[in-house]
Amino acid sequence: MKSKWKKLPVVLIGIIAIAVCGCSNDLQELNQKRSSAAKENTESTETVRTGTWETAAQTPYGAYPELVTYTLGQMSGANNSNLPDGNTYDDNAYTRYLRKILNIQNKSVYMEREDRYDEFVNILVKDQTLPDVLVVSDRETLKELVDNDLVEDLSEVYENCTSERIKKMFESYGSGLLDSVRFNGKLMAIPETVTDHGPRLMWLRKDWMDKLGLENPKTLEDAFDIVEKFVQNKMGTEDGEDPIGLACDTDLVGTTSSNYSVDSVFDKFGASPQRWVNQNGKIVYGSVTEETKNALSYLHELYERGVLDKNFALRAQNNLRDLVINGKCGAFFGLWWTPNNPLMDVYETDKEANWQPFYLQSTDWQNVYDTFQDNKYVVVRKGYEHPEIVMKIISVLFDYSRYEAKDADEVNDYFALNVEPTARPLVINVDYNEATFQITKDIQSVMSGMRKEESLSAIEKSYYDAAEKFIQGKSETAEDWAAYESRLAAVGRLIEGNYRSTAKRYLDDADGEIPKSLQQLEKDTFIQIIMGVKPITYFDTFVQEWYEQGGEELTEQIRRSNPGE
Repeated sequence: MKSKWKKLPVVLIGIIAIAVCGCSNDLQELNQKRSSAAKENTESTETVRTGTWETAAQTPYGAYPELVTYTLGQMSGANNSNLPDGNTYDDNAYTRYLRKILNIQNKSVYMEREDRYDEFVNILVKDQTLPDVLVVSDRETLKELVDNDLVEDLSEVYENCTSERIKKMFESYGSGLLDSVRFNGKLMAIPETVTDHGPRLMWLRKDWMDKLGLENPKTLEDAFDIVEKFVQNKMGTEDGEDPIGLACDTDLVGTTSSNYSVDSVFDKFGASPQRWVNQNGKIVYGSVTEETKNALSYLHELYERGVLDKNFALRAQNNLRDLVINGKCGAFFGLWWTPNNPLMDVYETDKEANWQPFYLQSTDWQNVYDTFQDNKYVVVRKGYEHPEIVMKIISVLFDYSRYEAKDADEVNDYFALNVEPTARPLVINVDYNEATFQITKDIQSVMSGMRKEESLSAIEKSYYDAAEKFIQGKSETAEDWAAYESRLAAVGRLIEGNYRSTAKRYLDDADGEIPKSLQQLEKDTFIQIIMGVKPITYFDTFVQEWYEQGGEELTEQIRRSNPGE
């Protein structure tokens, strides 16, 4: 495989250079560097900056004259968030750097693993036992905190302690993102910026294609024909096993943190289920449109052909992942970061399994409203003495350390080591809307000689160095492979396909959240139609029931709240 990569065009290599999330400097080198930095930061008080209380409270980077501690509700990741040995959630590159620059220290008084974090937060909210700083994962919880006067107004904090670059990052999403956390004109939380990940790619087992003599697909139909050939030839099966087609999640529509959905099929028909859309000047719910009906009819055809996994309705996310890792399926839809999860595990066990991404379906999301289902929110407990601390942390970690600092190598090396975001005190990301693609383009410019290496940001430089090392054949780790394949191959396909980010569009004065009862009605109906349990004509009955069971009232409410749409 490595020899094939070396033959890639310079342009693609440049694109590839960007990503390499998991590939970076030599691990031994990094461990030595990290140990040295850790010792310096924790043992030498001379490296800790200090300032005045007034300056600290009113500027992004002003250090406190004395150590300021804050209690934290920490979301923990798997395998200690991939932190290097000896590092903890209270003592790692992020916390050491924040202590050095701002003279602050977190105390993780509450901690829960990622898959149980929301349940844990709900208990804290109900008991009103909040830590000083907390990240919440849904708007319903945020509203409850605001309604019960449990969190601080961060309006002044945002104005005074946010760096100009961070403000521009938020502006890249339009005014709607910050407006979504304003209650009665007050900024009650800091929202996560969910960068544009682009459309989903079709990931196919290229080694299976080669074995069957199949050419690369140019359209979705071509790809589905390939999957049908996989099924007919029982690829990935043992004696007595049934072949598996396209792996598919029962949610059908994915988020920025999930794979195995069939969004691209809906895109093919101009459908936007589970999203509010502007259709002919009127706001409607995308799941009740004719476009969605047509997409479901097509999905039923794929199911009948055996292209869509016959047992998709019975599978959970973990089961889908196992199918891929164990070599039982050869096709699924996934985002650009798919090599990091689940394909990195495949690479570790079967290097002959050659998964390749294909960008086959363009998108038109101009009339689609963005949702907040992927967003997290940072809140500060009402009464905490230093609410400005959250914007100072965000400014240091997502601006200063990446663009200005000359002493943040240990922080930026974490990207090369594939340390999870859960290692940060604030488990969010703040970046420009087009960051995924811009980083690649910047690195590509350096590799083509159009700009100098010194012009790269710290993160870009980390990716650039790692990519260069991997391309030269000096690294064969799964992390480095995943970084190369995600940032170079996958993001590269999107750039080559001329994908363009669209401006974010949010609903005003209403978030359009669908009640759980209507969500379940929709999910059950769609699965039954796809499997043939209900005929496609039943879709009209579903639409009628959806409106009768609360959908009509919700739609009217949203239209009233957005009169200009």
